[in-house]
Amino acid sequence: MSGYGAQEVAKMLGLSLGQVRAWVRAGFLEPERGPRGELRFSFQDLVLLRTAKGLISARIPPRRVRGALRKLKEQLPEGRPLRAVHIRAEGDRIVVGDGDAQWSPESGQVLFDFGARELARKVTPLQLKAHDGDAGDWYERGCDLDESAPDRAQEAYRRALELDPDLADAHVNLGRLLHEDGDARAAAEHYRSAIELQPESVIALFNLGVALEDLRMPDEAILAYRTALAADAGCADAHYNLAHLYETRGDAAAALRHLRTYRKLVLA
Repeated sequence: MSGYGAQEVAKMLGLSLGQVRAWVRAGFLEPERGPRGELRFSFQDLVLLRTAKGLISARIPPRRVRGALRKLKEQLPEGRPLRAVHIRAEGDRIVVGDGDAQWSPESGQVLFDFGARELARKVTPLQLKAHDGDAGDWYERGCDLDESAPDRAQEAYRRALELDPDLADAHVNLGRLLHEDGDARAAAEHYRSAIELQPESVIALFNLGVALEDLRMPDEAILAYRTALAADAGCADAHYNLAHLYETRGDAAAALRHLRTYRKLVLA
């Protein structure tokens, strides 16, 4: 089975099963159903759940978060998913960023970040310096922007790779951001580039496996996960995903073997 089960999602994100199911009932996630009717969550579902958890961790009541996301879904153009915009907490306020536009989904009001404009004036010399910097400078800039401005982070990672195509970490980070945007195919290409440079990069191998699952390429995903385990037999998530892939192929023995290993690792 591709995707993640509700219990696995709850464990990965530190949520209860009840919280995960509550978000499904709220209508913000689009999980599929497995052969036994169980919920199967995509990588994009996990991204949105992580965002929701971040807002709640910022002490915004869950009811307000659900209401804001419900309104935001209505405000976005048809077909544009919630994960396509950047949602964050500023104090007790929920703010949405889409390019240069910022607004409150609860009130619908456009926000003008005068503080950010003032900061931009102050950091302009640093930005100009970064423009002339090397690949490492652009990579570090991408890391700094990763959470707050993922679109700009992508640009920084691309610039780093223009200057140094052999910067494996930039390939991994850019691939992850593209994957979060729903472009699994482009993400997979960057993960492959990272693996060519660092053949034992467990994170690149595992991420490639997830991307290949999303691309409905199970045989290739199995190879990626098996290679990740060859580099690090303790990668619990690779065992879990392999168990589901083998179960789908009808290889019950292999599925059970990886599931048992997964349980030993997470309960250790």
